[in-house]
Amino acid sequence: MNKEIALGIIIGLLFVTLVVMFCVLLVKLYIKKIKEHNQKEIAFQKTLNTTIIETQEQVLNNISQDLHDDAGQQLTSINFQLENLKLDSPELAKTLAPVSKSVGQLSQSIRSISHSLNNQLVMQQDVIKAIATEIKRLQKNKKVTIHYSFEELVSKKFSDHEKIFIYRIFQECINNALKHSKASIINITIRTKPEYEMVFSDNGVGFDLKTSPDKISMGLTSMKNRALDIHYILNIESEIGEGTTITLNEIKPD
Repeated sequence: MNKEIALGIIIGLLFVTLVVMFCVLLVKLYIKKIKEHNQKEIAFQKTLNTTIIETQEQVLNNISQDLHDDAGQQLTSINFQLENLKLDSPELAKTLAPVSKSVGQLSQSIRSISHSLNNQLVMQQDVIKAIATEIKRLQKNKKVTIHYSFEELVSKKFSDHEKIFIYRIFQECINNALKHSKASIINITIRTKPEYEMVFSDNGVGFDLKTSPDKISMGLTSMKNRALDIHYILNIESEIGEGTTITLNEIKPD
């Protein structure tokens, strides 16, 4: 009888062990499936983000080309006609001088905007210099004061992707500040050592990220996606009435 009881206990323990092992196997398979699904989801999202960004870049390049080829050439033609008119009618030279000056300034502005939209031109130059050039152009706007400081202890090399995405993030920061923040002062600080960091802050109206995260604009979402694609981190801090600070950091290599 005792042998039968012992045998029954052993068989019961083996059965329980098999059930537990089967459950563990099911859990492992479930976890593996979840990981595979997450990886596929991440890969799909990354592909989608890349497609969206590539489309945006193509649109910006097309706009840049249209500005250069169409608007730029038309302004050149208008300026040529004004110069001919001044030669044909010298008495109008003084009257037409301000018009010629305005057309020249507008032509230069369109040329600068065209260059800033074209990623090929951004890739061909130093991204820090491209940012500084754009800031210099924007500083002519008397409605907002832009302070810029740059600290570079050693020269930093950027990949083409980094150049384009860093510049686009900078442009989006500027665009949001000028169009939505109602800021009167913008501060931009860039450092390149130990890793790249750009701090962009304004004294504008700000917004509430904590209570309304769903209201983050497509522009801010696009900036975060661009940052992730080049292994950078974008941090946004803002409060209503307290302005906004956006920090772009390069992720330190392991």
